[in-house]
Amino acid sequence: MSIRENLAANLRRLCKNHASVSAVCRELGINRTQFERYLQGQTVPNKATAKLICDYFHISEPELYRDPGTPEPTVAGLPPISEILFKQMIRPPAPSIAGGTYFTYFSIPARPDLLMRSVTFVRREAELVTFRRVTGWSERGGSTWARARGNHYGVAISRLNWIYFSGVNRRQTGEPSLISVQWAPISEPVLIGKAMLLTEAGPAFVSVIMRQDLSGIPARHAIRMAHVVGFDDPAIDQLVVSLARDWQDQSPGYAK
Repeated sequence: MSIRENLAANLRRLCKNHASVSAVCRELGINRTQFERYLQGQTVPNKATAKLICDYFHISEPELYRDPGTPEPTVAGLPPISEILFKQMIRPPAPSIAGGTYFTYFSIPARPDLLMRSVTFVRREAELVTFRRVTGWSERGGSTWARARGNHYGVAISRLNWIYFSGVNRRQTGEPSLISVQWAPISEPVLIGKAMLLTEAGPAFVSVIMRQDLSGIPARHAIRMAHVVGFDDPAIDQLVVSLARDWQDQSPGYAK
């Protein structure tokens, strides 16, 4: 295969893990028509654009142009550490969660009247469950958690009746996040638990609620809803408000 064909095959594979090619182009700041030329093997990017693409997908330039049929280099008799870790993470049992769109609500330290609403797109392929979580894209400068803008990608695993969402932010600094949730003991299907988020001030441990959207809301509309909301917002899910108030009642040291 030629370099252009290698590039096209690798880009198509990498884009499959994202919401859409259009979303990739927007996040990269690359013209969609020009990006399509790369996907069709018609041309290759210049050095600066290639670096931009590699940084976005967290790969090296040789990987971008490598023949997709060529196996990754390994040390004889020793599988890559990334392969070992990944196989350990996704070993059965698979998480008991359906694919789809979930609104994810985080408590905000010292602001008991507010919640950070993110949107999580869960993708299920047989026993493998991956996700993308978007946070704060529609926040205005200076507002609460305006710097919490996130575009986390990761894998969901299940251990001892808990579901763990382990991800890395591709938005800027690549900070990690970990959410551990389990199905709430109520009739409504809702996940509750805790989250560890790495902020500029250090690790933050907050409460979290996840609930699937069953209305068929378009992904673009859901992303526009990913921002801080108040308990008095008429559009917020009232079950979420009730559960969030329970957090406060059960946490004596919660700031009010």
